[in-house]
Amino acid sequence: MVFSSRFLRGVAMVAAVALAYVGGVVTGVVGSGTSRHAAPSGVIDEAAARIADQAAEPVDRKALERAAVEGMLRTLGDRWSTYYEPTEFASFQDALAGHYSGVGLWLRPARGGGVEVGSVQPGSPAARAGVRGGDTMLSVDAHDVALGDLGRVAGLLRGTPGTTVKLVVRRAGTSHTITVKRETFATEDVTIERLQGDIVRLRVSAFTRGVGRDVRHVLATVASRNRGGVVLDLRGNPGGLLDEAVEVASVFLDGGPVVSYERRGKPSRTLTAIRGGDVTTPLVVLVDSGTASAAEVLAAALQDRNRAVVVGARTYGKGSVQEPTRLSDGSALELTVGRYLTPSGRTIDGVGMEPDVLVASTEAPAVAERRAIEVLTGLVAALGATGRG
Repeated sequence: MVFSSRFLRGVAMVAAVALAYVGGVVTGVVGSGTSRHAAPSGVIDEAAARIADQAAEPVDRKALERAAVEGMLRTLGDRWSTYYEPTEFASFQDALAGHYSGVGLWLRPARGGGVEVGSVQPGSPAARAGVRGGDTMLSVDAHDVALGDLGRVAGLLRGTPGTTVKLVVRRAGTSHTITVKRETFATEDVTIERLQGDIVRLRVSAFTRGVGRDVRHVLATVASRNRGGVVLDLRGNPGGLLDEAVEVASVFLDGGPVVSYERRGKPSRTLTAIRGGDVTTPLVVLVDSGTASAAEVLAAALQDRNRAVVVGARTYGKGSVQEPTRLSDGSALELTVGRYLTPSGRTIDGVGMEPDVLVASTEAPAVAERRAIEVLTGLVAALGATGRG
């Protein structure tokens, strides 16, 4: 039996970068003027005005502004800091709420530069077309994006439902051309199914808005029939909204810390679970190299709090905090403002988290699933032997 929570999610926009999606403060506006002849307010505006007026080839002022902002971001040496034009930022927000059309890709900056596929929504147009997590984007509709930024690639992927987009991706050193049809489609961010021996498999594919509530709901539907324990499957989960991950942690914890972080010049802040969670049902968490961001935070918290046994491959290693700030024209900067620490004080940024039971990433997914069931069966037997439920 399978229960699911369905939402409209056209995930062509990036969401893997949105670990902590909270309101920011606009601290400055660069190149916000639109008139070619406006009085320059600084060297950047002055240079843009000179280029627009005197360069041999005409250039759009907005293109100059974007190039200037992206150049400043590159000086940070941080692949997660991103600039979004107004329409890109609106789509970014819609993606987190699950309300727009696309092809079903979650994107992230590649370690060597450019953009790669963080994960592919199951059942999405991209999944049916054969796009895979880890694919590196080379071109989108003949636009070279090998060194592109997240916002630009996401913008090229967007389009009217029913139209197609041609992708060229690199996979294991080989280029592949894939045509994908854009759709408005329903994805299942939370699914639950019955496995052998009264084991429940709970799959969370992304932390979009409402996922915490949906986890509580679907588990309640089988609360009297999960005596075999729960496998929480976070494989391929690119992250999303941190508060949703904390809410899912609250389902399995009775209060206490989930994650902490501090911003420059500000005291550390600890996010805690809500009291009253289920702390008795045996729990195993499945992870892999595609488990990132908020998903890593959740898995690490359950591991540190000795609430679950983590099974699978080492996770991706994104433990940085991004905060978006709106600029005057509706565009936005998303800047890295801090790093996360697990309840025991570990950092996962750049290193990931190591499972308690390691399954090589080269193994088929079914191998890790079988191992998780074995571990869970052992936990249930051990608890039964001690008379605990």
